[in-house]
Amino acid sequence: MNLSTVLETRSIEETQPFSADQTVIAVENVTVRYRVPKEQMRTFKEYAIRRIQGRVQHNEFLALNNVSLSVQKGEVFGLIGPNGAGKTTLLRLVARVMRPTEGRVVVVGNVAPLLAMGAGFHMELTGRENVYLNGAILGYDRKTIDQNFERIVDFAELWDFIDSPLRTYSTGMVARLGFAVATDIMPEILIVDEALSVGDTAFQEKSLARIRSFQTSGSTILLVTHSMETIRRMCSRAAWLDQGKLRLIGPAEEVVSQYLSA
Repeated sequence: MNLSTVLETRSIEETQPFSADQTVIAVENVTVRYRVPKEQMRTFKEYAIRRIQGRVQHNEFLALNNVSLSVQKGEVFGLIGPNGAGKTTLLRLVARVMRPTEGRVVVVGNVAPLLAMGAGFHMELTGRENVYLNGAILGYDRKTIDQNFERIVDFAELWDFIDSPLRTYSTGMVARLGFAVATDIMPEILIVDEALSVGDTAFQEKSLARIRSFQTSGSTILLVTHSMETIRRMCSRAAWLDQGKLRLIGPAEEVVSQYLSA
């Protein structure tokens, strides 16, 4: 199999027993390359005409550049770096929503992604309807959502708003609902992208407690946050990405110290 074009889109063997030292996320020599038009096009029609005429020139942008890392079962693994470093791109690869240009990503287990608050939600639907919509996207059947609905809304603390359109929710309320749905059933791998930076302090602590309970039960957590204190508190190891390149990987405290002193 050609490693330069493969994204593993299935669990290697979902019936395969886990072991304490098992690698559940393997990122191998991964590059993600985007082509961006050099000139700004005001409309799609203008772009299409120029494309037909062969007048569209592109710049190449490397979102990730030959990145390799692995995450073990049960780890809370942090990703840090400035905006545009490639963190979210890497999470999307692990969540199997995009493919690398080169290299491969192998993921063992089911993944619950919290890539962006509101992703998978429809702002014109009510909170109740969005619980069912987002649950279906995550692979839950209606019976499962019916059984767990009250627990989800209890955790999100949104009973007063659950039948209101999501467009009337604050950003923090959307975050709470998204987190409650995605984490209601313990996943084998949980991907969290800044989900814990939204909402009040009490809900952040409540969310951290749930993540800790998942870790204790053997879940693997891939965590992206700009809060270095959260990385220190939650993560055993971390990786520092900068302009698409892996600058450092190692114990979380060491990586955070190097990042802050750079």
